[in-house]
Amino acid sequence: MRIANVDGRLTIVPGAIASIVDGGTVDGVDVERASGGRFGSGPQEIFARWEEFESWARDVDLAAADVTVTAADLGPVAPHPAQVFAIGLNYAAHAAETNRAAPTSPPTFTKFPTCLAGPAASVNLPPGSVDWEVELVAVVGRLARNVARADAWAHVAGVAVGQDFSERELQMVGPAPQFSLAKSYPNFGPIGPALVTPDELTDRDDLAIGCAIDGESVQSSRTSMMLFDVPTLVAHLSSVLTLLPGDVIFTGTPSGVGMGRDPKRFLKPGEVVVSEIEGVGRLRNPTTAGG
Repeated sequence: MRIANVDGRLTIVPGAIASIVDGGTVDGVDVERASGGRFGSGPQEIFARWEEFESWARDVDLAAADVTVTAADLGPVAPHPAQVFAIGLNYAAHAAETNRAAPTSPPTFTKFPTCLAGPAASVNLPPGSVDWEVELVAVVGRLARNVARADAWAHVAGVAVGQDFSERELQMVGPAPQFSLAKSYPNFGPIGPALVTPDELTDRDDLAIGCAIDGESVQSSRTSMMLFDVPTLVAHLSSVLTLLPGDVIFTGTPSGVGMGRDPKRFLKPGEVVVSEIEGVGRLRNPTTAGG
């Protein structure tokens, strides 16, 4: 199953949603109307009733679509999470390109929720040095506290493509890095194009992941190269705090970011960032000049 945020309404969409940011339309099913009001229209609220919703949605016929969807209609798949987690240095090659040792436990910070955006959102570049970081995003579907790694996928509603835009100058200023603030400018957290349930993926733990700028590949890896995979992250985070339905986890980026290059490279207005994960979909985020 794939669900999307279509103009703020929860919608079941087909697999073709994966490439909608390249143009065209797909047809979807509005959940509130199809369920006769059993489920509401809000994309975020559905996670509190995820098991009930998922059971109902298995019988939904996409042939009964009543919504035409374009990329411009799509918002973030989890628009108002209570908590957003971001994991640093989760690929050994990325740790190496930043001259850091591979971590022995997941370095964790946050992106503030107001930075979340849809899969085709434009990014207004602020002054400084804005970098790219394609990431697999997991959304929590069941309350999780002290969850065993073996049971962790059962607490995940689905996954999406994420892009962790980062302004490096603010990130590194002062006596302590400003990771969270520097990664939370407007539209610095596009996620989508849809939320894909794990059963839709051939191998949920091994997906090709990549990023391109104006057609040039800058990142290429596989999620199986993560030092801490999705089950490990859910188990680790839930051992410290309670994960709530609808919480968002940015799982970290592979190597190839701008700050790790020689010479360093950062985004310029007019460039288009395309982030893609096998079986999940694609984001297409144009950049504009900031103020």
